Amino acid sequence: MLLKFKTNIKCTGCIATITPELNGLKEVKHWEVDLASTDKVLTVEGENIQSSQVKDALKSVGYQAEEI
Repeated sequence: MLLKFKTNIKCTGCIATITPELNGLKEVKHWEVDLASTDKVLTVEGENIQSSQVKDALKSVGYQAEEI
């Protein structure tokens, strides 16, 4: 399953902040943020992953995600 989110992640420092949160979700197999895109698109690949899990993980460290 592949999910995509528009985020407010801006830089590699932001990515360092969210890394433990996303890596801590056992359903997530791979993720990446396209910092070059206008919407800073986060792509999450995993098994039985729910968009709410990703949103909650980001929200816990001060970031927002909107599924696209």
